[in-house]
Amino acid sequence: MGGQVGRHAVVLGGSMAGLLAARVLAEAYDEVTVVDRDELTGAEHARRGVPQGAHAHALLAQGQQTLERLFPGLTEELSSAGIPMVDMGEMHWFLDGAPWRPARTGLIVASVTRPFLEARVRTRVAALGGVRFLERCDILGLETSANRRVVTGARVRRHAADSGEETLRADLVVDCTGRGSRTPVWLDALDFAKPEEERVKIGLSYTTCEYDLPARPLKNDLSLIPLATPNSPRGAFFGRVGGDRHILSLTGMLGDRPEAGLRGFLDYARSLPIPGIYDAIKDTEPVAEPVAIRFPASVRRRYERLTRFPERLLVLGDGVCSFNPVYGQGMTVAALEAMTLRRHLLAGGPPSPLRFFRDISGVIDAPWDIAAGGDLSWPRVEGERSAKIRMVNAYMGRLQAAALRDSRITGAFMRVAGLIDPPTALLRPGMALRVLRHSWRRPGGTGAGRGSLPAEPAATSARRR
Repeated sequence: MGGQVGRHAVVLGGSMAGLLAARVLAEAYDEVTVVDRDELTGAEHARRGVPQGAHAHALLAQGQQTLERLFPGLTEELSSAGIPMVDMGEMHWFLDGAPWRPARTGLIVASVTRPFLEARVRTRVAALGGVRFLERCDILGLETSANRRVVTGARVRRHAADSGEETLRADLVVDCTGRGSRTPVWLDALDFAKPEEERVKIGLSYTTCEYDLPARPLKNDLSLIPLATPNSPRGAFFGRVGGDRHILSLTGMLGDRPEAGLRGFLDYARSLPIPGIYDAIKDTEPVAEPVAIRFPASVRRRYERLTRFPERLLVLGDGVCSFNPVYGQGMTVAALEAMTLRRHLLAGGPPSPLRFFRDISGVIDAPWDIAAGGDLSWPRVEGERSAKIRMVNAYMGRLQAAALRDSRITGAFMRVAGLIDPPTALLRPGMALRVLRHSWRRPGGTGAGRGSLPAEPAATSARRR
């Protein structure tokens, strides 16, 4: 299929979205150049250009399956490297300190750090014929035709001291530079309208430490995930990510975050509604000092609503929609957008930007409704609350409470959260009846071992209940 669509495609940004775009472009272009300001070759740790890379990441079930289609054998490669492979429904999810009923869903995901996964994907992309990486290189802007209607390349400058501006001629440019995408600025300079933006201000903080824990406190490698709620606003992800290495990311909404330093990190961990996480780390020094990052808002740029857009230019990944990372949707949505790009390329010509944006809008709708709608259940989160959002949030509150009692509800929720089933699956009559039956009250009291590290997964009979 090489050369069917064009000679040269340029991908701006070498993070996961850029790598996945390069993977499908390599099927349709003779050459693909991936441009990034960081050094990519051999990068095994969080890069400056991916500040969220140091924190816990989730590759949802749909993302895991999509990456396996694009890179056959990747799942086995990760497993052989010692990466835990766990069922989404059997991980230990907590709501206000109480555990959801576990469910065996068959949705297996890798408990892996972002840099480790990205490095394996990058190695596979680099091995594709015609793909090259232009590293340590700043992206300056776009090159266009005289009438400014067609993008013909990108202007860049390498970091070497004697480097000048270069133009990379291209038949297609794909912006995968993430949240900081400058495409809206470039559109304005070219006399095109900027896309409308939707923002949900969440004031999220992520603070992370990694620990070497030879005792392996997480039985069967099942992560502990207390969900942040308006009633219990501090959340966390605690999981093993290979070998003895464990990662703990603490989350706070609306400006809440740990005090600086290790003491503040430990105090925050101790304040979680479940004691098991603090108990597992309190006597162990982390690999390094805590690393923190803030996410002011979830942002969706409505490119699909534009009526004019330069030809031979696309935007993919966080540059179109950046989600609250607590939901773990970013890499999975980028993978699904790459598959959408692949379908457009199979038509045999350069993708139409407006048709592409309309199609990926359909990919984004469900995860955006899940994340943005869920965040709007917090009274102090700023954003428009339609009657639909208020109704859905009221129902989801009941559903999450019902998952404390019914593993079938947990399983159904995980299929939606994993982007396997649409959110409407949770509204089917049979599921709605289960929700109503089990949500009339939450379990009371603390109970023996409530919120502690479970010694084993819940009994099979509990899963099937």
